[in-house]
Amino acid sequence: MVRAAMTIAGSDSGGGAGIQADLKTFSALGVFGTSAITAITAQNTVDVTAVEILPNEIIAAQIAAVLDDIDIHAIKIGMLGSPALIETVARALEGFDGPVVLDPVMLSKSGVALLPDDAVDALVSILVPRATVITPNLPEAARILSEAVPSDDVETRAQGHRILDLGAKAVVMKGGHAEGAICKDWLVTQDAEQAFEAPRIQTRNTHGTGCSMSSAIAAELAKGADLPAAVQTAHGWLHQAIRAADDIDVGKGHGPVHHFHALWA
Repeated sequence: MVRAAMTIAGSDSGGGAGIQADLKTFSALGVFGTSAITAITAQNTVDVTAVEILPNEIIAAQIAAVLDDIDIHAIKIGMLGSPALIETVARALEGFDGPVVLDPVMLSKSGVALLPDDAVDALVSILVPRATVITPNLPEAARILSEAVPSDDVETRAQGHRILDLGAKAVVMKGGHAEGAICKDWLVTQDAEQAFEAPRIQTRNTHGTGCSMSSAIAAELAKGADLPAAVQTAHGWLHQAIRAADDIDVGKGHGPVHHFHALWA
């Protein structure tokens, strides 16, 4: 039986992030992808020009339609635009007992705010304790904690533990926004800290890396991997997708990674 995952997130008309990146990631890693769209964005590799949050009722209906019919083995949650929507998603998932990967999408690659300030508290209080793992980049972690962006590994790990104190079971502190020749993601749990390292690739084509990383973790969890193994596979797969991004060179701004680098060039 094929393993299946669901993404609950916004749509990216440019195809590099959001629902589109999530479904490409699921497919690239051998998992059947389903979706519940939370928002429609008009965006490309340069800018986000419009955002329309869908009604809570239709979002809940999408989630119910999928869960009522298809065996879903993991869920990834991405862009959520309001406290009411966060509550809606939490209620819709009350009967789901599989792994949940929460990617706290707050800003687009072009710097447009995608999560209002009044929704951050709701995200922390309602969904962070519900998730199997939360996957913030360093600016997102800082916003969750109302702190400065961490400047080194010590501060990064410390912030990961403070997010655990908010009720998270595990945190992946994504290091794409850090400096240095090595890109390092930290998996932080109550019992351990584990680093996943790769040479930092100099490219402008990194649109959708956060979405793709969280979806890759969800795909591996759906296939039955434990969390450290899922993060390890996701980290390595995304590194190769970034390495191959310049080969496809989509758009005039921050282009997408190459989700299907293992299949076509």
